[in-house]
Amino acid sequence: MVLKLYGFSPSTNTQRVVLVLNELKVPFEYVTVDLSKGEHKGEDYMKIQPFGCVPCIDDDGFVLYESRAICHYIIAKYANQGTELVPTELKANALYAQGLSLELGSFEAAAAPFVYEKLFKPYQGLSPDEHSVKLYESNLMNCLDGYERILSKQKYIGGNVSNLVKTH
Repeated sequence: MVLKLYGFSPSTNTQRVVLVLNELKVPFEYVTVDLSKGEHKGEDYMKIQPFGCVPCIDDDGFVLYESRAICHYIIAKYANQGTELVPTELKANALYAQGLSLELGSFEAAAAPFVYEKLFKPYQGLSPDEHSVKLYESNLMNCLDGYERILSKQKYIGGNVSNLVKTH
């Protein structure tokens, strides 16, 4: 049975999983969960994903959600095909883990509220709070300044070896 990915194409979390599946050449069935129609909060979907978020996968009855967990599962399961996304050398792997932590703890924490105010609120017919937008933009720019300092010394956020961190 082919892996099923439940997602919404505008979602960066869904795009992250699609990218990993494609990098590893994993066949999958894509099931659209249309957030704009509220499908993610429907009774059937909530049975699969208890928080009503995208993406999630069903791999022959094994259900997993949270995009980063899904990516790691796919990488572990299909380690011998496609592009190597997780370095195995000790120091390269440590830099990879550091990059993952930075992406989630720094970039995502700074970018998500900014994107919500600037993009998703208008998409939902709501007005952005301009004071919040300025604050979130400042936080995001500070984070990007840190990324620039890192990238002045190495090729990628996760070290000098191309890996999964560049896809997050």
